[in-house]
Amino acid sequence: QVQLVESGGGLVQSGGSLRLSCAASGSRYSILAMGWYRQAPGKQRELVATITSGGTTRNADYVKGRFTISRDNAKNTVYLQMNSLKPEDTAVYYCNAHVKSQLTSIEIDYWGQGTQVTVSS
Repeated sequence: QVQLVESGGGLVQSGGSLRLSCAASGSRYSILAMGWYRQAPGKQRELVATITSGGTTRNADYVKGRFTISRDNAKNTVYLQMNSLKPEDTAVYYCNAHVKSQLTSIEIDYWGQGTQVTVSS
């Protein structure tokens, strides 16, 4: 079992910044990648950004140049620095960890509880 604890959401004005953090804990798993997804009311969950254990990143087009994902492998923590926020960025942001069991080699996805980000105009 892997637990993900998110922090850093909140209310910010348009043009402002927020930094999300997600710390993973658990034993007998290797974390292959971590990332952030978001879900706005009435919409499907969508990719924001992901980063592998080797540091390869993948970003949604709509956040390029504004959001930066980073990772501290020693702390099993992933960060999302969000700058130049827009009202359309308002959503619940979910942390994801894609892990591999050290016992079975099965790959599993775990999700955090979500953190609300609200951007006012």
